[in-house]
Amino acid sequence: MANFEIVAREDFSDVTYLLEVRHPLMAKAAKPGQFVIVMLHEHGERIPLTIADYDVDKGTITLVIQAVGKTTREMQDACKVGTSLYALVGPMGVPSTIGHARKVVCVGGGLGVAPVYPQARAYKESGAYVIGVVGFRNKDLVFWDDKFRACCDEFIICSDDGSVGIKGLVTLGLEQAIQRHRDIDEVVAIGPMIMMKGCADTTRPYGIKTMVSLNPLMVDGTGMCGGCRVKVGDKVKFACVDGPDFDGHKVDFLDMMTRLRRYSKEERMALDHWNEDKACRMQKAAEAAVNAAMGTESAAKPANESAKKPAAKRARPAKA
Repeated sequence: MANFEIVAREDFSDVTYLLEVRHPLMAKAAKPGQFVIVMLHEHGERIPLTIADYDVDKGTITLVIQAVGKTTREMQDACKVGTSLYALVGPMGVPSTIGHARKVVCVGGGLGVAPVYPQARAYKESGAYVIGVVGFRNKDLVFWDDKFRACCDEFIICSDDGSVGIKGLVTLGLEQAIQRHRDIDEVVAIGPMIMMKGCADTTRPYGIKTMVSLNPLMVDGTGMCGGCRVKVGDKVKFACVDGPDFDGHKVDFLDMMTRLRRYSKEERMALDHWNEDKACRMQKAAEAAVNAAMGTESAAKPANESAKKPAAKRARPAKA
């Protein structure tokens, strides 16, 4: 069986973490915009994760994950350097089209900063002028700004609270880029659904081609379950085999956001159940540790007492 070993891990915040996984064939085949299906253990959930980076020489792919649900939090606890994933399938999805655009804006919001990075790098390698726009809630959540600066001709960073860069949403940074460059050929936006919608709304009046990467509910990743269907213009598409990249001006974002909330109750129940199990396991482990410590102390006590008795007997004065 393949050993999908985790060779590196980095925690960007209390909920965002990076895993570098060894898979030489996948690293060789991966292209910007593609994703993988991951299983943590034999009875685990199948979850889609975008390939944030890949290194052919090292034979690894990089995943950046946000611990928001049961499985991603379980992975946050279990995935350490030296451990392995149970299953890893990919690369899946249609690779992003790195065309002949000469000036491109790559926009990433929050966790979307990771998957838009390979596209920014690919455009730069194709000879395009690349403008990077990334956004975070605050400066403590910033990651990979150094990687973006290395492959972008211009770099704009935004934060909700103004603690770093421009105070405001990424749409403000995107608007500034458009005002400075009236010859932008394409915008690529990846992040929360509402953020991608905002980017598409920002570029629509200017007629700038805008591609977004959709992350609907997904089960098999091969187009069989139909769970990842999205409305694009007057057609229904499957994000796993037709995407995940689509024309942002044609995507029905309101329908997408409604579908993403469809199983919110079940997701919350699964997370609560896992948290309860985790608390029980921690309590049992603590009780076992206490019992083990008490057992050791009890086992040592008779030996200590027996060592003291002869000394006490010898110290007793003799009778007259």
